Amino acid sequence: MNVQQEKYKEIKEKAEKEYKKTKAVFSPFLKRNINFNSKGLDHIKFKEWNKTRLIADQYLRLKFLKLAPRILEKATTLQEFNETKNFERKRKNTRWEKILTPVKYYGFVALLNYKIKIKIIVKEVEGGQPFFWSIMPFWKTKNNPIIKQTKKVFHEGDLEND
Repeated sequence: MNVQQEKYKEIKEKAEKEYKKTKAVFSPFLKRNINFNSKGLDHIKFKEWNKTRLIADQYLRLKFLKLAPRILEKATTLQEFNETKNFERKRKNTRWEKILTPVKYYGFVALLNYKIKIKIIVKEVEGGQPFFWSIMPFWKTKNNPIIKQTKKVFHEGDLEND
C-alpha cells in the first residue's frame, strides 16, 4: 500500500467514525433537525448507487466531513435551492423500487479562515426529514480556451450529484 492509499484509508476511517457519532443537528435556517444518516455517507463514497467516486474525490469530501455539523448549526442563509422530482430507491412491500418522488435540495456555503469555501447540501425527500447529503470544497477550475483564462467554477449546479 502506498502513502496516498494509507492517507486515504486513515482519513476514511476517522471520518466514518466521527460521522457515525453525529445523529442530527438543529438548523437555524430550516428550523428543524438535519439528520446524519447512512445516505449522506454513502453519497460521499458513491457517485450513484453502486458506482464509486474517484478516490481523490472521496478523500476531499471525507477530509472536510467533520465540519458539516458545525457549519449546518450556524448557517442562517441559504445560497442554493432546488426542487425537483427524482427516482428514489424506496422499499415497497418486500422489495426495493425506484419511485419518482418530489425532492428538495438546500445548499449552504461557508467560508473558513477567508480561504476555503465549503459547500454543504441537505436533501429532503417528500414525506421525510431533511438529511445531510454532501460536502465539497466549493470551487473547481476550468480553462476557457477562447479568452485564454483559467476560471474558478464554484459548483456544477447539480445538487443531486455535487
